[in-house]
Amino acid sequence: MARRRVLTLLEPGEAWALNAGFLLTRVLDVLKNGKTEIAIIDASAACHMPDVLEMPYRPSLLGADDTEEDRITVRLGGPTCLSGDVIGDYKFRQLPEYGDLLMFGDMAIYTTCKNNTFNGMPLPDIWLRRADKTMQQLTDFGYADFKERLGSRK
Repeated sequence: MARRRVLTLLEPGEAWALNAGFLLTRVLDVLKNGKTEIAIIDASAACHMPDVLEMPYRPSLLGADDTEEDRITVRLGGPTCLSGDVIGDYKFRQLPEYGDLLMFGDMAIYTTCKNNTFNGMPLPDIWLRRADKTMQQLTDFGYADFKERLGSRK
């Protein structure tokens, strides 16, 4: 009797990667629209965090805390032309400034497998952080990756 081989594919979802990975992003601009404080960051809900728009899902943000009073509510938005490119409202001790680094947690699930390069938005590079705190860059995405997805091989 011949043996049958079975191939099992597992999606890298919550069962494997819950609370794993983080996304580092920088503040590009801070503005106010009426009473709403807005910070535009170099990451996009539409491109880098599609689960924020599809699920809906609100990723944790280091240093933001909804439980403390006397915090400033800031709407974080992406830099694309999409009006709905909004990550969400977060509470900060002080208003973020241009160049500030923000770190979103729990980004290994859908951020890595569903991200896209809408309108040439660059993909975030992927790094490996080892237990000894050394880092290794695993990817280096650039404009050529976007261009090749549109059919250009030159």
